[in-house]
Amino acid sequence: MSARHQQHQTATSRAVEAPELESMGTDAPRHGFFVRLYTGTGAFQVMGKRRAWYTASAIIVAIAVGAILLRGFTFGIDFEGGTKVSFPRGDAEQITAEQVETVFGDAIGEAPESVVIVGSGDSATFQIRSETLSNEETEKLRIALFEEFQPRGADGQPSKQAISDSAVSETWGGQITQKAFIALVVFLVLAAIYITVRYERYMAIAALTTLVFDLVVTAGVYALVGFEVTPATVIGLLTILGFSLYDTVIVFDKVEENTEGFEHTTRRTFAEQANLAVNQTFMRSINTSLISVLPIVALMVIAVWLLGVGTLMDLALVQIVGVIVGTYSSIFFATPFLVSMRERTELVSKHTNRVLNRRKTAAAKTVDAAAQTGDADDRREPEPASVTAPPASHPAPPAVPPDKPAPGARPVRPSSSRTGRPSGKRRPGKR
Repeated sequence: MSARHQQHQTATSRAVEAPELESMGTDAPRHGFFVRLYTGTGAFQVMGKRRAWYTASAIIVAIAVGAILLRGFTFGIDFEGGTKVSFPRGDAEQITAEQVETVFGDAIGEAPESVVIVGSGDSATFQIRSETLSNEETEKLRIALFEEFQPRGADGQPSKQAISDSAVSETWGGQITQKAFIALVVFLVLAAIYITVRYERYMAIAALTTLVFDLVVTAGVYALVGFEVTPATVIGLLTILGFSLYDTVIVFDKVEENTEGFEHTTRRTFAEQANLAVNQTFMRSINTSLISVLPIVALMVIAVWLLGVGTLMDLALVQIVGVIVGTYSSIFFATPFLVSMRERTELVSKHTNRVLNRRKTAAAKTVDAAAQTGDADDRREPEPASVTAPPASHPAPPAVPPDKPAPGARPVRPSSSRTGRPSGKRRPGKR
């Protein structure tokens, strides 16, 4: 392979790689994963892999919708109505849920819907859920449970008052559902108005679509795992939607900052500026999520092992699921979706073509310069393999001194001139 051909290939590869390095938002850093994550240099390609993230998001949504349609939700008593009876387990850890179900069946004549143990240790309680019972049936059940298990009250003595019951009608459950739906709609409308006024309509559309994504995925997780849906779940859902919106607004704020006046420059495209914004907010999103998860985990520990409060458990479950889903959607769904919509506009489309054309022109100039350098090298005469020394009768011509000294060389004062006198000394009698 000739030297010209090799140089041409090298120049071509460099010309092709230059736009790719620039498209990453900066020169490709050769640092470790965590260094690039903390510095936010734009080395992680999120916008460049939008199709992969769209595919992953579509699969997640499909699984969530399938779980909702096939498995449905496990609604709590507050939504479906019914009767709930609970009593402390105390130190009688040998009592099992099956024994409680047997006592319930003997007293009422049918099995309960569920019997669960909430909490642990001395704070553990049995919670019995069934269809709506009459006052006579409820009293009969309380007597049967007290005679069989002798639950202790606050004073440590067996007491029938330690057995509590609550009844919820289906009408009240329907009212709770309607109010939850109204609260969700109001939240989405207010969020849309704020983002539209603060930013632009494309960001509002992307943010609302992201909220719907978070809502569907979180609901799908509840249907898939079988978590019970309670009013605390609805409250937690509104909370995590607010968290997701907060995280999305942080990224959009950085996108707006990076893309301000982008149409007047040709260094990066709109997508590349947005990709740099996502990289610059990576650590903020991760740190925010971790800080949000820690108190939620603490809440779950307190709810399960210390207090045995099922309401806190429901609130913690929806929050921890929502934080994970919201962090993913704000980075890998909201911003890519925003870029896809903006690239369909005339302003962004023309600017992207202008940036790409400039890069092609620069690459072509680099290739032409390399080709001209290769032509000059090919026209240069090759060096002879060996040079025969000239005969002694023909002395070699004197070497011509260079016009300029080599860079960094010390200047040497000439020892003589054409007159034979040392050039560094003055003539006698001269001043």
